[in-house]
Amino acid sequence: MDNLKTGVIKNTRTELILNQSYHEMAEYYGTAIIPARPLSPKDKPSAEGTVRVMETWIMASLRNRKFFSFEDLNLAIREKLIEFNSKPFQKKQGSRLSAFEEEEREFLMPLPASPYETAIWSKATIQPDYLITVGECKYSVPYEYIGKEVEIRSTEKSIEAFYHNHRIASHVRKAYSPDPIYTPEHMPEKHRRYLAYNAESFLDWAEGVGISTLLVVKNFLYMHKVEQQGYKPCTSLMKLADRYSMERLEKACEKALSYTPSPSLKNIATILKNGQDKIESTTLSSGKIASIGITRGASYFKGGER
Repeated sequence: MDNLKTGVIKNTRTELILNQSYHEMAEYYGTAIIPARPLSPKDKPSAEGTVRVMETWIMASLRNRKFFSFEDLNLAIREKLIEFNSKPFQKKQGSRLSAFEEEEREFLMPLPASPYETAIWSKATIQPDYLITVGECKYSVPYEYIGKEVEIRSTEKSIEAFYHNHRIASHVRKAYSPDPIYTPEHMPEKHRRYLAYNAESFLDWAEGVGISTLLVVKNFLYMHKVEQQGYKPCTSLMKLADRYSMERLEKACEKALSYTPSPSLKNIATILKNGQDKIESTTLSSGKIASIGITRGASYFKGGER
């Protein structure tokens, strides 16, 4: 082959560097790319000469015909090509077609089941959100590669990320997505847990801690117009339980509710930090707790039931 600029990046006496997509196509079809030496047309005179003879013969045969579509023209060229290859050699037995059938066909490999899909390669440094951007979508890669430079292979159907020639992520390509496309395995454990949270899981957890904690969680979830805005304080409340124990958290929530029906996370954290939950005081009676309601639209909650 020639040293076409789109396929051959560098071809010297010591090294050959091919365009990555071009090299992939050759690998896909089981073909070796061996460019001719620069400025040495005699590397492939037989192939060049045959192409010239074939082109001249076919064009001469069709010169007086008129075609009104490319389909008709291609059909006529194919017919002449078969005729040209079937013509006997002048100085030896057989024809180009018989030589192909007898000497070359057995060395050919079957074509892959699907045609090669051209890929576009690019590079990107992974940001703290461990996302790469392709087109109008963002795709995740493993968070361990934050700060690393990766290679991105994009086709019409897939997005792949490679680090030191090892594939670290693969996604089905989408035309558009308003939200980043995450794979759970790419996330740190704490991010994975956060995505698994929902109002039901927070309420189930709080119910297991106690009635006061349940009321506080309901307040966090339903005091906002958008429920998801309450997920962060609920998650922080769970962390306080891990740090101080569920028993102390329940007592802190009970004390906070004795001050206000809508305590903040900071109020509860301060009570726990100062140990106020350990001080005996007049606690909320069950009747007073039952009278506290958290409303969200038309919903009304009493006595910790939902």
